[in-house]
Amino acid sequence: MLIKEVEKALNEQITIEAESSQIYLAMASWAEVKGLEGVAEFMYAQSDEERQHMLKLVKYINERGGHAKVSQLNAPSSSFGSFKEMFETLFKHEVHVSESINELVHICLQVKDYATHNFLQWYVAEQIEEEAVARNILDKINLIGDDKGGLYLFDNDIKQLTVQSSVQIQP
Repeated sequence: MLIKEVEKALNEQITIEAESSQIYLAMASWAEVKGLEGVAEFMYAQSDEERQHMLKLVKYINERGGHAKVSQLNAPSSSFGSFKEMFETLFKHEVHVSESINELVHICLQVKDYATHNFLQWYVAEQIEEEAVARNILDKINLIGDDKGGLYLFDNDIKQLTVQSSVQIQP
């Protein structure tokens, strides 16, 4: 049986994951309108991945005897100034998600919910990967600077960058 305090925190994480999906979707749309086809493709894939993270939490809560809740979401920004600013926003958001996951792990340890603690280890590993990818992308963007040719190559290359997690998520 799921401890109520843990259930509440997991439901809050569902909202964070859903908002993450929406943020990536808004970024994909912005990039597509700007002609950044590769960036848009990457962001659409990230949006789908975040939705899968949300669904994994929904199923876990329900399987443990809790009730997963679907809540209202905050609307993401639809404009980002530059693609560099967009990726800086992405990185900051991933750090926020990592902090939230870490807080969830902390709650589980406090209330001795070791099953949920174990379940959350996948998310801990996933966030390490997500932050590393975002940091790597920002490093590449900083190397490009204002070079339009570099931007073209970056946009083409990012299509190859797909983040595959080590755990298959079943919707």
